Amino acid sequence: HTNNNLLSLDFQLDGVTSEELYDLLRSIKERNSYYKLSDGSFFTITDTLIQQVDDLDQRFKLDFDSTDTPIIQTDVYNSLYLNTILMQPTMNISYDKPFSALLKAIKSPTSTKVPIPSHLVNILRDYQRIGFYWLTNLANYSLNGILADDMGLGKTIQAIAVIVASNSHRPSLVIVPTSLIYNWEEEIHKFAPMQKVRIIFGAKLKRAADIANIESNEIILTSYGSLKRDVLLYKHTFNYCIIDEAQHIKNPNSQNAITVKQIQSNHKLALTGTPIQNTLTELWSIFDFILPNFLGSYKSFIKNYQRPIVIHHDSTALNRLNQLIQPFILRRLKKDVLSELPDKIETKISINLNKHQKSLYAAYIQQAKDDLHQASNLNKGQRSIKILSILTRLRQICCHPSMFMENYTHTSSKMSLLFELIHDSLEGSHRILIFSQFTSMLSLIRQALDKEHTSYFYLDGSTPARERQKMVHDFNMGNNDIFLISLKAGGTGLNLTGADVVIHYDPWWNPAVENQATDRAHRIGQTKCVQVYRLITAKTIEEKIYNLQQNKISLIDSVIQPGQTFINQLSSDELESLFSDDKF
Repeated sequence: HTNNNLLSLDFQLDGVTSEELYDLLRSIKERNSYYKLSDGSFFTITDTLIQQVDDLDQRFKLDFDSTDTPIIQTDVYNSLYLNTILMQPTMNISYDKPFSALLKAIKSPTSTKVPIPSHLVNILRDYQRIGFYWLTNLANYSLNGILADDMGLGKTIQAIAVIVASNSHRPSLVIVPTSLIYNWEEEIHKFAPMQKVRIIFGAKLKRAADIANIESNEIILTSYGSLKRDVLLYKHTFNYCIIDEAQHIKNPNSQNAITVKQIQSNHKLALTGTPIQNTLTELWSIFDFILPNFLGSYKSFIKNYQRPIVIHHDSTALNRLNQLIQPFILRRLKKDVLSELPDKIETKISINLNKHQKSLYAAYIQQAKDDLHQASNLNKGQRSIKILSILTRLRQICCHPSMFMENYTHTSSKMSLLFELIHDSLEGSHRILIFSQFTSMLSLIRQALDKEHTSYFYLDGSTPARERQKMVHDFNMGNNDIFLISLKAGGTGLNLTGADVVIHYDPWWNPAVENQATDRAHRIGQTKCVQVYRLITAKTIEEKIYNLQQNKISLIDSVIQPGQTFINQLSSDELESLFSDDKF
């Protein structure tokens, strides 16, 4: 029976009174072989029955003391595990209507359909619709879940759809790594254009003012780092609290984990593209966020699951844990939904410059304007060379100022984003091609990989042909999971179907060149769906070039021939617009 999020269970046996039934259950718990009934007959107690009662008692602490109280009374989130234990051929189980409806909603998400927001009906793919129904059904029963779809399958759009469909007057809070804040903002604007969004990030006083002014029905985006500093200012009860890249709370003693668990909300959702079964501690910590106490205290979890499974390889404990968590995790791999996926998924990820890059960029923009003014008397060819020189310097600032500044000691926001993608891809057993047109940038990436003791292949214009082919062969045979490639040297003539993730670190003038590079992995012989990422710094020369490219796709396709560059096809006004001021 279900009532007010509590689940009650009673047993009945034909011809047996309630008092006698409780005696029988105690006898099963005591592992007796038989029980003598009041009519003189014997009830055989099987090993299967003993195991079932043991499983129930371990999880629910069975109460056989009084016939006036249910044998089991527990939270609804235990219902699916209880159903798994009881679903045996020898048992005849009857459920009340609410409990039957709950089982159906979670086990067959499409059987109970919350309407998808109308503007997303034709956008969500079939598997994304199933994810939407599953998440909304969980929420309807005050349950929470982990959406653990593989990278590139659209966890963000599924989460956005769920928030919008809830139509709550309360705001929702989304906590993300710093590198993904503006990507989330862009996705919300794209898929929920009427939705109000507030970013709480940046200067301390501004964050505090924004928190004080949170409005109903807003989606609040903040970073794990900002939340650690602001958590005491959040007095709200949110509609949804969503954590993206949930592996950021895998250590239950970390400040990330402690702070997100202090947020009050009606519903919780964890998103992660990497398998969460990497460590049992990680699993416990994420469940402690979505369903506190579901897996018990950390101490009891170590005793009942972690130690038996990891140290003693206890298959019974592992099976029990899987039965417990399975209803609350939805994970689809690309290969599982490949039949309805395009064979290439392209994603643009925007990232803001950090404060050090911003100040450099602003100074160079001003210098660029002065240089352009002085170059007004040059002929077209000389002026074009001058503009390309200025653009190159600005793009290097976007990539990493250390490319031309020896004394630059700070990080690059795009480099940080790249390494988040690398780590997530490797954890998800993906293999990666990283393209940059700047060999100096690839050199910086190499240094960072060396520091992490991560092995890779590297190819640029100076790589001898024989060595180049050997690296390609070795990579496709499974050696190393990262291949760094100079766009100019490796954009054609390579077959790298061993990779299923392609990252374009910096945009090239002509998208056709990028597409040729992508086709190193996306070609005949590729058996996996290829995920392509383009990293773009927001409100900079990169974004402006990207937008111009989108506006001139037909021009690029029909006019630009091999050997030409996109930049040569721009008008004077379009070139000037690349250097207009931006407010970061």
